[in-house]
Amino acid sequence: MLQSLWAMERRHTDGFERSLEANVAAIVEAGYGGVSAHCVDRQAVARLAGVLKGTGLVIEGQAFPRTIEDMKPVLDIAGEFNVRHIDVQPDVRPRRPEDCFPLIEGWLKLSEGYKTPVYYETHRDRMTTDLYFTLDLLDRYPELPLIADLSHILVGREFAWPVSPENHGLVHRLLDNALAFHGRIGTREQVQIELSFPHHRPWVDLFLDWWDYGFRSLHQRCGADCDISFTCELGPKPYAITGRDGNDTTDRWAEALILRDWVQELHDRIEAEYRGRLSPVLNNQE
Repeated sequence: MLQSLWAMERRHTDGFERSLEANVAAIVEAGYGGVSAHCVDRQAVARLAGVLKGTGLVIEGQAFPRTIEDMKPVLDIAGEFNVRHIDVQPDVRPRRPEDCFPLIEGWLKLSEGYKTPVYYETHRDRMTTDLYFTLDLLDRYPELPLIADLSHILVGREFAWPVSPENHGLVHRLLDNALAFHGRIGTREQVQIELSFPHHRPWVDLFLDWWDYGFRSLHQRCGADCDISFTCELGPKPYAITGRDGNDTTDRWAEALILRDWVQELHDRIEAEYRGRLSPVLNNQE
């Protein structure tokens, strides 16, 4: 379970922002296993790594390449500071999938020379902005590793409610390529809603159902010792809905802890079920 440092920004009208050290201390105290942060500026990553030293927290490094060459310094920084994996949001918007192929092939080839895994996030206003477009990319690159941020998919396609079996199937196709997850609760109209409001529960259940599928799919692909990364990413305004006073309508940090607990419970239950199914097989092998 990781916590986004971007999501730790208050952006409150009082103008106060916590220091990096204070944010990391809160993340450590809450029991998270890592943080998600930009991995494009060596000095900034070095400072973060210094603050994290001795905490045991890992780093998910975010990158926004526009060219093949843009990826190399990110990979160099990630290797130097032992970044867990790189979350790529390709900052290009070709209108045709085939226009993406040279970039994807260049990034895939470049990353082969590095140990840090590279995943590609489903995200609006990026190469992966559209569900169908991303599925076309998967048709060409069926093993392309994704980070599934499904809030962008839901609000981008504005699925009718209840979500149809066909649309569930399309989301499942993405999840079958997901090796990590970014988490927030959205609706067909809003990328991020207050997950603690009772009337938003149907949307909470929708996302928990999708993550349930994604975790099970990943276990099937990588086995009992599957290392799943889930980043709580309840973003500040304008992601967060604000009231008349210009501030969040809820405590995002408190809601991030709620989300973390829901997802951790979901993961632990699925892992226990998976290991339970494996036990008779392992016992017979012994």
